[in-house]
Amino acid sequence: MRERILGRIRRGLEHRPQIALPEPLVLPVPSPEEALALFSERLTGNGGEGVRLEGLEAAQEWLGHFAQTFAGVAVGRTVPEALRPKLPLLPPEEAPLGISWALGAVAETGTVILSSQEGRRTQLLPPAHLVFVPQEKIYPTLLQALQALQPGLPSAIGLHSGPSKSADIGQIMVKGVHGPGRLVVAVLQMG
Repeated sequence: MRERILGRIRRGLEHRPQIALPEPLVLPVPSPEEALALFSERLTGNGGEGVRLEGLEAAQEWLGHFAQTFAGVAVGRTVPEALRPKLPLLPPEEAPLGISWALGAVAETGTVILSSQEGRRTQLLPPAHLVFVPQEKIYPTLLQALQALQPGLPSAIGLHSGPSKSADIGQIMVKGVHGPGRLVVAVLQMG
């Protein structure tokens, strides 16, 4: 019975034209400088802020100045000790600043990729969010980023492309409703 049904289906499909599948999408791979420029352009276009820091010393100096305006901080679990400001540590729901370490970033959308292991509350509750990302972890596309990060991807990731914005009520754009109203991405150029 099964073979008879499958035979009828095969005969019915014999005269149908074969659909050509598209070739795999092959994108030109931009240079690291081109990827950084595109990432910065898209991030600022999304309402985020970007800064480029050359080396750990420059990052520490910049962080010292940047953090002066905040009364406390919530720091993600994977942020290196050298990039933790000398501020009182507060729970994310009380901290005016959250700091995270990104798994990577996507140039085409200006998006940072954050691990749930980093601490979702630190990423979402403080009004300002600072994210550090190494320049070599800026990928041209999300697909390329996920492929490169695949062996070590956590069970959940967050994709942040700018400050939280919503126009749900009265079609009026409001920042910071569902997350930080300010997103600053510090791109670290190491070595």
